[in-house]
Amino acid sequence: QVQLVESGGGLVQPGGSLRLSCAASGTIFRLNPMGWFRQAPGKERELVANIAYGGETDYADSMKGRFTISRDNGKNTVYLQMNRLKPEDTAVYYCKAKLNDNDYWGQGTQVTVSS
Repeated sequence: QVQLVESGGGLVQPGGSLRLSCAASGTIFRLNPMGWFRQAPGKERELVANIAYGGETDYADSMKGRFTISRDNGKNTVYLQMNRLKPEDTAVYYCKAKLNDNDYWGQGTQVTVSS
């Protein structure tokens, strides 16, 4: 069993930055990949970015150049640095990790971009 706990969400003005963290605990050998998804009100959950155990990354097109995903395998933690935030980035951001053939999700953290 894997538990994922996100942190770092909040209210930020347009153009601002936030850094999300997701710490994994439990029965962990190698979570691969780890990633971030988001869900805005009335919309489907969508991929933000994934990062493999070896560091390979994959981003949704709309996030490239503004968001950076990274991970610390020693701490079983994945990060999402979000820059130049826009109101349309407002959503609940979820951490996801895959272990063997199972997907695990965090509880989500709210990010609100508003002036």
